[in-house]
Amino acid sequence: MPEERQWHLRYLRTLEANTLSQGEGVVVAVPDSGVNPHPDLSGSLVPGTDIIPGGSGNGMGDEDGHGTGMAGLIAAHAENASTGALGIAPRARILPIYSSPARRDGTSEALAKGIEYAVSRHAQVISISAAGAPDAHLQRAVKAAMQANVIVVAAAGNISRSPIVGYPASEPGVIAVGGIDRSGNHAAISVSGPEIDVVAPAVDIYSTGLNGGYRVGTGTSDATAIVAGAAALIRSKYPDLPAAEVAHRLTATAVDKGPPGRDDQYGYGVIDLVAALTADVPPLGFESTGVTAPASTAAAAPGTGGDNSTARGLATLGALLAAGGAYLMWRRRRRADDPPPRISR
Repeated sequence: MPEERQWHLRYLRTLEANTLSQGEGVVVAVPDSGVNPHPDLSGSLVPGTDIIPGGSGNGMGDEDGHGTGMAGLIAAHAENASTGALGIAPRARILPIYSSPARRDGTSEALAKGIEYAVSRHAQVISISAAGAPDAHLQRAVKAAMQANVIVVAAAGNISRSPIVGYPASEPGVIAVGGIDRSGNHAAISVSGPEIDVVAPAVDIYSTGLNGGYRVGTGTSDATAIVAGAAALIRSKYPDLPAAEVAHRLTATAVDKGPPGRDDQYGYGVIDLVAALTADVPPLGFESTGVTAPASTAAAAPGTGGDNSTARGLATLGALLAAGGAYLMWRRRRRADDPPPRISR
């Protein structure tokens, strides 16, 4: 069974969530190293594109394995019950975008073009398992995607690459994702910061790989793909819910971790798939002390060490979204002769 290999499925009660939604009708764009056709992704890929030279022409080529792994975490459907991988939203469709070369950092320019392509193809969710520095084009692309009612999910980044939350995760309105380990505690690899919105499993994550095989990854990349799958579940069940309300539903139903309320390691907490699909969540702009979830979803996820199934502070994300053009202040301005910003996985 996939749950035996993919600990995060059991931890997040994914099979229970899939009785409520499987992501049907939702297209998730994955700008990354491309996505290789894989038995567990059969029928899940729609033709995409290559932003940079050297790909297959339609995004369905991957010499790295990273993009294929992220796609599997979102939408794989475990063709082989004993060794296969299952995604969070197994009936979602993946729009593969080759925007980052194998085993090298991509550029913010290529990522910006990938985001623009995703919007032009009417993707409902964009999963960005990369982090770096912004430039004007990338900032415009991210903001335009959100204005087009697209849910943008992005990795906070790995501490081995940078000590601060990277871009586009740092953009207000983007769902910034950090990581937890098998015990539900902050993953050592995950960057912390005031921009973190939610966290998801990020250690020893089993997913689809190259040549029909499988990979095990650790990092906020994996956590981001998992949260993108969660967004696809919500958008499938509530197709008329605006992107900002989907983000709000994820943060409002997250399982609080660390100090009470939002904190820099866990954000609003660990995503709760079942609560996000079933809880009575007041819309943005309504003051409330919490959300109400059915009794069957009120228990904390295994290993989280808490009894509350929801995070608090419902108005905070709304304030971020209302902030609109309030960009993050960077520690050093780029000079005209600086090299283009790089985007790392």
